[in-house]
Amino acid sequence: MLHLTDIQLQDNKVFLSMLNHVLSVDGFYFSTTYDLTHTLQRLANTSPEFQEMSLLERADPRFVWNGHLLREFAAQPEIHRFATPVMHGFITMHSCSINGKCFDWLLISRRSCFRAGVRYYVRGIDSEGHAANFVETEQIVHYKGSKASFVQTRGSIPFFWSQRPNLKYKPKPQISKSVNHVNQKGSEKPLEQTFAKMVANMANGMVRYVAFDFHKECSRMRWDRLQILMDQLAEQQDEFSYFLVDSDGKIVTQQEGIFRSNCMDCLDRTNVIQSLLARRSLQAQLQRLGILHVGQRIEEQADFEKIYKNAWADNANACAKQYAGTGALKTDYTRTGKRTQWGLIMDGWNSLIRYYKNNFSDGFRQDAIDLFLGNYSVDEVEPASPLHVQKDWKFLALPIIMVVAFSMCIICLLMAGDTWTETMAYVFFWGSASSGTFAIILYNGKDFVDAPKLVQKEKMD
Repeated sequence: MLHLTDIQLQDNKVFLSMLNHVLSVDGFYFSTTYDLTHTLQRLANTSPEFQEMSLLERADPRFVWNGHLLREFAAQPEIHRFATPVMHGFITMHSCSINGKCFDWLLISRRSCFRAGVRYYVRGIDSEGHAANFVETEQIVHYKGSKASFVQTRGSIPFFWSQRPNLKYKPKPQISKSVNHVNQKGSEKPLEQTFAKMVANMANGMVRYVAFDFHKECSRMRWDRLQILMDQLAEQQDEFSYFLVDSDGKIVTQQEGIFRSNCMDCLDRTNVIQSLLARRSLQAQLQRLGILHVGQRIEEQADFEKIYKNAWADNANACAKQYAGTGALKTDYTRTGKRTQWGLIMDGWNSLIRYYKNNFSDGFRQDAIDLFLGNYSVDEVEPASPLHVQKDWKFLALPIIMVVAFSMCIICLLMAGDTWTETMAYVFFWGSASSGTFAIILYNGKDFVDAPKLVQKEKMD
């Protein structure tokens, strides 16, 4: 440290704070005995030589978040046993009982370290085809030596596009090169159309695309209409099947296809759909294993249903916090099976926090992730680091202005007495980076999904 200049010493403190910030985010997991980076099906279809490899050698590099930090270990096979791959995502394990039969139920979400980052700063794919916010989620059942699993993936819409933050509540997506639970109107429409065209042009029978306008179909609390999508996918899901190996290690069935779900962020709407698909697969698995009797439904098993819903809601929150910086939206439906007024309030609050973080703190978060993963390397010989770029005064002043304005809104609501509970007012900010101005909009929250429209219709002075 003695050879560093004063400026480098200050920079070093910032770089260390970035690394600490990444490590402070929940969701890092490791095992010294089990390969967390592979699904049960992948592990069952490997060679004896693969099984003899160290965990570092055989790990899927997509899900090894400390891969850059272990690069020197990887170059020396004799010390591989001291290197433990670390996964980022979510894991939950529960010992459950249905009809007096005990089994273990697990949910594992593996977040890819390729094209990793935060909301708005990483979208679409890179030149190597890695999609932003790619997560592989595996649901596992252990029962009397038998193992079953069902795997799904999520990821940003897989073509070249971007959506840089610009102080607007919902920045307009930009399609860079032409060749989903995506709204088929508004700002999401061009993305949905481009993706549909791309799949059609492929003319590949192995790739099938089903569009579902989540907001249109489920607006005004009509969440029962999600069954429309489940019915559309039922035959396809039966064809895909699931992985099952018996207590003797014999493979009974294999999963022949995979659902890749994506909305704009692959968070809230995606998690709702994935939990429904996973429940349908689990229903078949538990019946095949003899845990559920013929005619019984998972929804009727109150104790297990509570565990199931809460686990998927926790999975949503973990993925959302890692990517968007807040808990997930719509988790009231995942936890309870219905949309609630309190859930709407929490969604409004989380949307506000996301807006602030997207515009004023996610740049630091993105830089921290790039530093941790080795996408940016500190060079001692550089005369000045990127940390010394002068920031525009608007981006320094606006956070303070927003906090003051939001505080005034809260005071006004409190002074209004009980009437605020009837209006269920939400606060949204909308502005222009060039003018440095923004508007605060309060509106009746009965139709929450139309909030972006209201924001976009506001006229700035």
